[in-house]
Amino acid sequence: MAAYEPKNPGYRAAAIAMFDGQPAMHTLGIVIVRLAPGEAELAMLHSPALTQQNGFVHAGIITAGLDNACGVAAFTLMPREADILTVEFKTTLLAPARGERFVFKAEVVKPGRTLTFCEAKAFAEHEGKVTLIATMTGTLMAMLPRVAASHEPRTPAA
Repeated sequence: MAAYEPKNPGYRAAAIAMFDGQPAMHTLGIVIVRLAPGEAELAMLHSPALTQQNGFVHAGIITAGLDNACGVAAFTLMPREADILTVEFKTTLLAPARGERFVFKAEVVKPGRTLTFCEAKAFAEHEGKVTLIATMTGTLMAMLPRVAASHEPRTPAA
């Protein structure tokens, strides 16, 4: 992976504050484990409250962890005034989400002024083994402040 230079020297504090502002992540028990420019690693412990009918962690929960890991990784490269929003993702589920702990690792593949493309992987830690259980590709948008439109009347075209 290429080494990226963050546009915001305070990217770490900004990314943590953005993540901490998400009640959904607190509800799921997902925490930040590692941050670097263009990279994020999140983790969560197993909870029976997050499982589906077969006892595996629900695919929607795994997808939420992957999506957020992509978002945090992309956010580390955005300017101070930006916020972030996912505009597209694709998840591939590779194995049942069975484990005591789940790790979501994301990295920026292509940063852009408005759109950033990321890849992420989810791993399950179960009985001393680590299994790749899902992958994601995602596109995230930098939400930048808009400049107010001029209120001067337009001159009609001749």
